Amino acid sequence: MKPAAALCLAILAAWPAARPLAAETRATAPASGGLTLADAQAMLLERNLALAAARRGVEIARAQRLVADTAPAGSITYGQTAAQMSEERRLSGFYGNRAVSPLNNASFTLNVVVERGGKRELRTLVAAEQVSVAEAQLLDAMRDQLFQLRQAFINALQARADLRVALDNRNSLNQTEALLARQVRQGGIAESELLRFQASRLPFEQQVAAAIQAQAAAVARVAALLGQDAVARGATLELGGSLANQAPLGLTQAALAAAIGERPDVLAAERGVAAADASTRLAEAGRSRDLSIGGSLSRTELSQDLPSASRGLRANNAVGITLSVPIFTQRITEGGIAVAMAQRAQARAQADGVRANALADLAAAWAGYEQARTLMALTSGAVLRRAEEAYRATEAAYLAGGRSLLDVLDALRTLNATRQAANAAQAAHALALATLEQASGVGGIMPRL
Repeated sequence: MKPAAALCLAILAAWPAARPLAAETRATAPASGGLTLADAQAMLLERNLALAAARRGVEIARAQRLVADTAPAGSITYGQTAAQMSEERRLSGFYGNRAVSPLNNASFTLNVVVERGGKRELRTLVAAEQVSVAEAQLLDAMRDQLFQLRQAFINALQARADLRVALDNRNSLNQTEALLARQVRQGGIAESELLRFQASRLPFEQQVAAAIQAQAAAVARVAALLGQDAVARGATLELGGSLANQAPLGLTQAALAAAIGERPDVLAAERGVAAADASTRLAEAGRSRDLSIGGSLSRTELSQDLPSASRGLRANNAVGITLSVPIFTQRITEGGIAVAMAQRAQARAQADGVRANALADLAAAWAGYEQARTLMALTSGAVLRRAEEAYRATEAAYLAGGRSLLDVLDALRTLNATRQAANAAQAAHALALATLEQASGVGGIMPRL
């Protein structure tokens, strides 16, 4: 696996919200060949384009931290006189015009800024908080993309199950039609009975076509989320797994609500508040004025036209030092502090809003799970067996002459609707668990399909 994907898996494994529920306690269904959901999730962490962009965000934040943990750059300046001309006192003219060699004069100046008030440490702290925010945002992107993958995967499994139902219906119709054709040849029934039966097959054939289309669309969506060409790869991608044998949740709504603070977007918002706190402290450190210190060294051998002296003058050497302090900065500093404090209050309000929305999402997801669990219990087991037995009995009675063709088709439609309802209930239950995991931020809720 690539290092970036390994990093994502390590972060996901360290996701604190995954601790309240052990993944091994969830019941699993055996895979039927093809790409399983677990394999698809591993591929998503490695290849998904949205996650790749989010990882770049973390890299950017870490690079900005390196920049923040650096003192302001000083400057060194070199200068020289390029030409010289002399001017008489009465401005009667110029004389001594000449170009000047670099060997005759040079000057060097060094300027550095001395930060005060711990600005460098506070600036580094702000950058470190931004890194933690970016990492939480990466986790949130994982949470979102994993949910989209699971949703598409569940839709594909439901479409495949519906396609099996439609194909089973077609096989049943083919068998019944073959029996009717034999009875027509034997003179047992009129040919119109066979024609009427054949005309009634259209809705079932439409169901086959719709299931094929739904499965193709869901598989293409899975391929796109895995960073693959949905046109080229979606047509050949085979999905494994099954919607059957899903275990109950085993957690209460209160337990999930207690872990809501570890949901990635809530975590990112809280870390944003910490970053705003550090930014406020950095702004307050602006009350300590920074110092600019400069030093200079110069040498010149150019003629200075000094009065005669007892010693002959060859060159002038000079050393200088400067110290500058900014003034009239109070209003700027206080304005920056006011902005930082307002941004901190804004971040706090946003974090509270994110938490409130997360709790609302959890409440809605829990209600959906309760409904899906009840619906799956109603449509599984005895209900499905009774529908199958009713169709077989009606078909046998029709062939024996005790029921009409309409009774057979009605029983088949009832069986078809019951099977589809069972598939939909299983898919809804799996999707409800995926939604509950996405809403709560607690890992391990989604069954291993």
